[in-house]
Amino acid sequence: MSDQKSDAQSGSRELVVGARVQVRRDPDGSVPGVVIEDFADLSQSEGLLGRDWAPVHRWAVALDDGRLVFVDDGELDLDAEAQPAECA
Repeated sequence: MSDQKSDAQSGSRELVVGARVQVRRDPDGSVPGVVIEDFADLSQSEGLLGRDWAPVHRWAVALDDGRLVFVDDGELDLDAEAQPAECA
């Protein structure tokens, strides 16, 4: 896990730890949350794990409703209206 409080900087529009995002998993819409971890190193090792089930997802996102989800780049949009969040 990241030792840094947040990689998101004021005005930054990158998908980084601390960024406010919208998670798109349901066809009905998206759910807001905050990126809390980037598993880029693990997500690149898909073929090296010796299994093809339970794939590693790149991002851990704490949703505003209290759930923790793991998603890939294609399931996230930066929240254009929100300021970057502080991760505790």
